[in-house]
Amino acid sequence: MEPSIAFLYATVADTYKRLKLLVMDVNQEELFFKGSNNEMNSIGQLLRHLAVVDLHWVYRFRNQSVPLGVQKEYGPLIDLTGQLPSVKETTTVDLINNYEKVQMMFRLECIKMSEKDLTRVVSYENGQTATIRWGIWHIADHSRYHQAHIGLLKKLYRYK
Repeated sequence: MEPSIAFLYATVADTYKRLKLLVMDVNQEELFFKGSNNEMNSIGQLLRHLAVVDLHWVYRFRNQSVPLGVQKEYGPLIDLTGQLPSVKETTTVDLINNYEKVQMMFRLECIKMSEKDLTRVVSYENGQTATIRWGIWHIADHSRYHQAHIGLLKKLYRYK
């Protein structure tokens, strides 16, 4: 992996390792806990969301659409009401294992990239565009953002 890509990749890999440590002790009840008033996204929803968003970035880097079979396996970005899809009948281990597959796909994409690829523009949400460099930074930032939500949910769960 080229040094500048390795640096960017390391931000994502480190953030993902911290996420796994954050959720390693989450039990089934806590995985589906949606806050004191049942108004928040659950840890399960956030884990699935992070995997699905990162999966979409992998395919953006490839300049491809996510294949239908992969979409079915991971689920949609949002449900019909515009919310994160509910997550049921799964475990933290299963969610992390599925996310691990996405992280491996991301790593393989980074291995194939050159320094020049970082400035390549890819399609983003709502007709916008982004460079691959920004996309990689965004993956790490997005994970850290939701890790804060997961930390809050864990605190709320302990004191419910």
